Amino acid sequence: MVKPTKVTNSIRALRFASGEMTQAELADRIGVTRQTVIAIEQGRYSPSLEMAFQIARVFGVGLDDVFQYPD
Repeated sequence: MVKPTKVTNSIRALRFASGEMTQAELADRIGVTRQTVIAIEQGRYSPSLEMAFQIARVFGVGLDDVFQYPD
């Protein structure tokens, strides 16, 4: 069983704020599968640092606007 990550994210909200971008469109832009984007959004998978930067770059925001880690 996969242990959920403590890292939360705003990817879904950012996708909808970006003209309702689909998970498949985001996946294409960062070079992963749609299933990977789903797992990241649901907190079942933490992306690599490189992928996290790519996601933030797609939305034109900083890493901390996409990913949050509880204090």
